[in-house]
Amino acid sequence: MSTFMTVVTERGQTSIPAKIRKQMNLTPGQKLRWQKVGDNECRVFHDSSEEEPGPIAMLGYARKFNPQDTRTTDEWMRELREGELP
Repeated sequence: MSTFMTVVTERGQTSIPAKIRKQMNLTPGQKLRWQKVGDNECRVFHDSSEEEPGPIAMLGYARKFNPQDTRTTDEWMRELREGELP
């Protein structure tokens, strides 16, 4: 098993060695879970559990289908409601 050394910054940050990042397929924004197992030892886990996206994740979703369409939400809703029965 290979060992690598990193340095903790004043803000408590450290870098993950490139070889480990590649082997674990880590990308920016992924979460790591830390577990203390002894006085001088801890384990780091790649948290692969996917969180359910919230409603904010839908912002801009429709624009992916037609980026040239610049209608506002009010315009979209007015068009959709035109077909409703009274």
